[in-house]
Amino acid sequence: MSMPLPSLIELQRLYEPKLLTVLRHGYTIGNLRLDLVAGLTVAVVALPLAMALAIASGVAPEKGLHTAIVAGFLISFLGGSKVQIGGPTAAFIPVVFAVIQKFDYGGLILCTLLAGLMLIAAGLMRLGTLMKYIPQPVVTGFTAGISVSIFLSQVKDLLGLRMGAVPAEFFARMQALAQHIAGANSSAALVALACVAFVVALRRWRPAWPGFLIALAIGTACSTWLSLPVETIASRFGAVPAALPQFHIPHIPFERTLEMLPSAFTIAFLAGIESLLSAVVADGMTGGRHRSNGELLAQGVANVAAALFGGLPATGAIARTAVNIRAGGRTPVAGIAHAGFLLLFMLLLAPLMGYVPLAALAGILVVVAWQMSDVESFRHLMKGPIGDRVVLLLTFALTVMFDLTVAIEVGLVLAAFLFMHRMSEVVEMQSSNSLIEADDDNGDAPDQRAQLPPGVEAFQISGPLFFAVANRLDEVFNQFPAPPRCFILRMRGVPLIDASGVTALTQFLQRCERHGTQVILSGLRSQPRQILAQMHVEQDGDQLRFAKDFAEAIALARENSP
Repeated sequence: MSMPLPSLIELQRLYEPKLLTVLRHGYTIGNLRLDLVAGLTVAVVALPLAMALAIASGVAPEKGLHTAIVAGFLISFLGGSKVQIGGPTAAFIPVVFAVIQKFDYGGLILCTLLAGLMLIAAGLMRLGTLMKYIPQPVVTGFTAGISVSIFLSQVKDLLGLRMGAVPAEFFARMQALAQHIAGANSSAALVALACVAFVVALRRWRPAWPGFLIALAIGTACSTWLSLPVETIASRFGAVPAALPQFHIPHIPFERTLEMLPSAFTIAFLAGIESLLSAVVADGMTGGRHRSNGELLAQGVANVAAALFGGLPATGAIARTAVNIRAGGRTPVAGIAHAGFLLLFMLLLAPLMGYVPLAALAGILVVVAWQMSDVESFRHLMKGPIGDRVVLLLTFALTVMFDLTVAIEVGLVLAAFLFMHRMSEVVEMQSSNSLIEADDDNGDAPDQRAQLPPGVEAFQISGPLFFAVANRLDEVFNQFPAPPRCFILRMRGVPLIDASGVTALTQFLQRCERHGTQVILSGLRSQPRQILAQMHVEQDGDQLRFAKDFAEAIALARENSP
């Protein structure tokens, strides 16, 4: 039986760029003014990051700028999110570094090109929603592992070590660093430490200031004025070209395509996951809704274009997207302006970029790695069930010591086996296939909803609240035209909950708190109650309360009725 072809309305809903949606609904001079200011702000933040990420990946700094300009423009021009900012990100550093060492730069171009095609195919196959179902321990594990890999990749420049190319493999890298650690350059270490201190201080006392750029400028000025013996961009890479990105296809080893497919898949996977995570974060900050499949399509086109311009893999950048929103950006025009300003900066400031110390860029990346590590999420998940902790730690260790591709594969397979084991334990307890449904009567009193006091809503969850269905919680709140004053979440039919389910429930509670909605969990079984207590999700008597059954939940809701 063949699948019906999607209608034009459905295609528009899935793939229409948010830019067209914004323009169709009306775009004013006031909107343009806000977007230009936001685009300039993000460009100031992205300028040092793009160079630092390129150097950490083992390529010249202009490659990072070209990627931010070309891919950043296309992600905003074609993307399914209003405020997404695209470009190179720290997550790609260990992958890109390893690919270049193994296949040379031409191999990276081919991997990026293949990854772009994979993302386009994923968008056309409407896999955008499926990519949200990656278990939280896997995501947090490889994210924390990548942050450690980024830090280790910067030790050479942080300490000014005189050594050749740093090996991509963990054990060979640690051995090489240990052999050369005695030759550390105190001037380089001082510049790096000062840049880290400047960024941390500015974020604490002047969070609205562009800390990365200020720290980089001060570090560059001091090292130049004092003639410190530190390596700079110019001394390692030569002058940064003040020219437009050139469309150029280097030699691509097509005969090694099959060998490169795993690396290409890893790049596509990372780009898809990070872009959709960034879009979800942006939705939470703006109250909007992104088009996940359209976003994947735009990410694919952007990566194909970045490859053809000799750039790096690109995706949505969570930190830069957040800066864009805080600076007032509300439409894709801000992202397009950010790419334009970056091009202008490169054309005007290229002669000065050669003076930037590599130690200063390494210091900036250390801060980025720390932010990316998400220590709080790691600690939170370590309080979860033992199986989730094993998945988290194994994914983290494999990412650091071996390969991100292996870490993702092993993490997903282990999470799947863990889920099947959990389901085998509860299959006799719960056989319902429904997930989250309106709490009508469900076999109870026929006038059940009539019992609800004014301003109170009730929903029931039926089935395990695990990683594949946890995101459905967020959809519940979107069904109401106005937030209720009290929300009863019936969990009598939930036999188990895992760490991803607790994370989703915590985010749901935070969203309710922002809207002034009290939440009552009724009918909690022993396993969910134990895991919630273990991960410190406990009733406070005000915002969150527990009830033994639906009748008690209604009574609690009436207590707080106006």
